[in-house]
Amino acid sequence: MDIKQALSAAEILRDASPASLAMLAGCGVLRSAEKGAHLFYDHDYTETLYIVISGMAALYKMNSQGEKKVIFVLGKGKALNEEILNGLASSVSCEVLKSGLVLSFPREQMLLAMEEDRGLSRAMLNSMSLKIRRLYRQMKNTTNSIRGDKKIAAKLWKLAADYGAPCPEGTMIGIDLTITYLADMLGTKRETASRQLKVLTDQGLVLVKKNRFIIPDCEKLSEYFKSP
Repeated sequence: MDIKQALSAAEILRDASPASLAMLAGCGVLRSAEKGAHLFYDHDYTETLYIVISGMAALYKMNSQGEKKVIFVLGKGKALNEEILNGLASSVSCEVLKSGLVLSFPREQMLLAMEEDRGLSRAMLNSMSLKIRRLYRQMKNTTNSIRGDKKIAAKLWKLAADYGAPCPEGTMIGIDLTITYLADMLGTKRETASRQLKVLTDQGLVLVKKNRFIIPDCEKLSEYFKSP
């Protein structure tokens, strides 16, 4: 894959003008990103904006006890760090979850393109808006009034909707997802997540096979976490 093909694969650049795409093609860098690698860390000052072309990446924070809280899992076509466009340090760390390709641009070049391209600016704003809305939902789901098993059900349902693929047993989430990492996504202990997950597996709402999570019926899982 070359730069032009990568630009066409980036969802966030879909409405960019031909002039903007030509500018970005001239300054963009396409490189491989291996599972476990970090593209940037919390509090880093980076001048580079990253977009996932293939594979997956996770944005996370570490709390004062050194525990990881995964905020977003982002896949093909998604921007990873739009917040650096204001010139401040990164507010999260970014770890590659699934090996793939990442497209990067100098921050200043992206800002120049956005100044001349309303479609590109709108796409960046929409991307940030979507993240904000998802954060609001996460805040709601982290309250103590919601049972842990329902939090896990909601998280797995979302991952299945975003990264699931049909399989004979239902919908398989296309990430090697350990219980430890699932706990990181929920900001809880591994033992707690394991106990809460067992509630779902005992009811046949979730299957776990070698770090792969399968949802036999996404609608039933949705009904479970939405029920009173």
